[in-house]
Amino acid sequence: MLYLHVLVIAECSFRARRSARQNPNQNPNQNPNQNPNQNPNQNQNHNAPQVISQNNNQNDGQPPNAAPQRPTRAVYGPQSALTDFLAASFEIPHSHNISASRIREEAETRRRQAATEQQDNEEGADVNQTAPILTESTTSTRGSVRNRTGEQSKKRNQEDKALEKIKKSKSFKKRKRNAGDSEDDDDIARAIFEERGAPAPGQMENCAMCDKRFTVTPYSVAGPEGGLLCAPCGRQVAKEQQQGQTKKKPRKQPAASGVGRRRTIQSRILDGDVGTKSLATLCVQTLAKNVDLADNLGDLPEHVIDKIARMFSKRRLMKPETLPLFSQPNTETLRIYDGAKLHEQEFMSIFQVSPNLRHLKIRCGIQFKDEVMDYLLTRDISLESFYLHGANLLSEEKWQEFIKVKGQTLKALQVYYTDKHFGDESVALLGKHCPNMTRLKISNNQSLTNEGVKSIANISKLQHLGLQLHNKTANATYIHTLSHIGQGLQTFSLKIVPDLDDTVLKAIHDHCRSLTKLRITDSESLTDKGIVDLFKDWANLPLLDIDFQKCRQLDSTMPRQNPDGIGLCGEGFKALMAHSGQKLQYLNVHACRHISREAFEEVFNENADYPELRELEISFCEEVTDFIVGSIFRACPNIREVNVFGCMKVRDVRVPRGVILVGVPNALGMMMEGVDN
Repeated sequence: MLYLHVLVIAECSFRARRSARQNPNQNPNQNPNQNPNQNPNQNQNHNAPQVISQNNNQNDGQPPNAAPQRPTRAVYGPQSALTDFLAASFEIPHSHNISASRIREEAETRRRQAATEQQDNEEGADVNQTAPILTESTTSTRGSVRNRTGEQSKKRNQEDKALEKIKKSKSFKKRKRNAGDSEDDDDIARAIFEERGAPAPGQMENCAMCDKRFTVTPYSVAGPEGGLLCAPCGRQVAKEQQQGQTKKKPRKQPAASGVGRRRTIQSRILDGDVGTKSLATLCVQTLAKNVDLADNLGDLPEHVIDKIARMFSKRRLMKPETLPLFSQPNTETLRIYDGAKLHEQEFMSIFQVSPNLRHLKIRCGIQFKDEVMDYLLTRDISLESFYLHGANLLSEEKWQEFIKVKGQTLKALQVYYTDKHFGDESVALLGKHCPNMTRLKISNNQSLTNEGVKSIANISKLQHLGLQLHNKTANATYIHTLSHIGQGLQTFSLKIVPDLDDTVLKAIHDHCRSLTKLRITDSESLTDKGIVDLFKDWANLPLLDIDFQKCRQLDSTMPRQNPDGIGLCGEGFKALMAHSGQKLQYLNVHACRHISREAFEEVFNENADYPELRELEISFCEEVTDFIVGSIFRACPNIREVNVFGCMKVRDVRVPRGVILVGVPNALGMMMEGVDN
């Protein structure tokens, strides 16, 4: 019985396909041996299984102006898995997902097949017309061609009317607004016309290219000659279109005016650009806009090349295509301020192209991995300074190999954001294998502990030390290190050390004699008395750079009361300026809110003079007023920038010409460039 069932279905499928090939305009449910005017249900075999619905395409043979008849729907029982498989294998029409859109699509397919056969018949008719004798068969062919030509013209008229109707719709106007100038109105309208006749998502369809059956989704791509494509063919067509399409010209940006112009001016002021741009700056900006036209930078000075590198990084132009502009055979100093777009091969090419490299700085070197370090170790390159930022994929073992192999010539090592790598063992090797090291900076490190900080004391020639560690470090560790190398230190920086107390300040006072820069930030244990003792009778020369940012008391219950004198207060500020005020160039007391108004007025009195002070950061010092800011301008003749964010008592102050006051909100923004003489 099952075998008979299979034979019946196969026979029905074969007859349906043969009928469709012989007469495309015939109803697919009609028996090929039946009279076209006869009811298709009269001669139907009632014993055969019903695979397709009845009267699905009754409107195909009707005139175009006739009202479409609603197709009748029949209720059928469940089909077996074998029936579904055979229906899909023999491509029986209307076996699944019967809908109006599917019927319309199959009708369009039959019309296209009829048009193709008509064109072939027309070509055959033209050949027969050249013959000297016309036969009766040729005459009948001409008649059929003439009839089909009339039908084709009617279909074209209907299609033209549909396209005109689409051009008046809102969807067409929206599509045209978003499309480029190169697309024609007819192409847009035809695309919408084809989309409306496409199968709905979830239905089965044959791919227009490979003819494989697939499920239609909302993301199915239309084929170049109509129809839909399966996922592999769709990706292939999209890739070909992406390779062949021309790059659109960028839209011209309007000239900056109003708020945009003010924002640009304020951004320049924040960058330190005041007044007319220099010729070198204009040339660098022009190069950044036309980087694709540059072959090499020539023999430019080092500071100009550094300026170009900064501009390229600011505009995210440091890419594999632009890296060869900076990496040349005679390059000795290379600074990459944004290497996020560079990969392992680009970093390796630096050591391959530039054998004379001595100073290397890489920021955002995410792809600087073990493979790159292995290649560096095989090259005959003697690095004197190595600055690496963000290489958190570089393992601890490779750091140790680098120190052992390249440490003899290394004078400066700066490591930032290495996560849990570059720990105590690596730092311990510096004292053994880097006898000439003078600068060491380790920032945002999660692995270094007290043991590693103690081993820094073995670097005898160290002059510059900067640490920002995530692990808690004991004060005794810093005291041990300062007692061994403090005599030769020129800069000492400790960032975010909440537990650092006055004992470390006493060690600095006792052992440091050559400091020019001192930074201690975010301390909650330093006292005003300890800072006074540091600067009182200190044998060190006046400092050039001092940073005590956020050294203050943290108490939410009594934020303005400080009975224990925690942090930098008025007396410590006076002692600081009395010791280093004459040579001080940069001072940062950001958020040291316990400095009193009387202390500011005494330090910047009418007889005070601080000729070297260039930048002053006094943001969130609550006692700063207009009078104090005016006194600062008077006492510091060479001041260039003053930051007063959060100083609510600063409202209206006259700023001298050439000075930038940052942090006072006004109609022009948060930055104010002085214009008063």
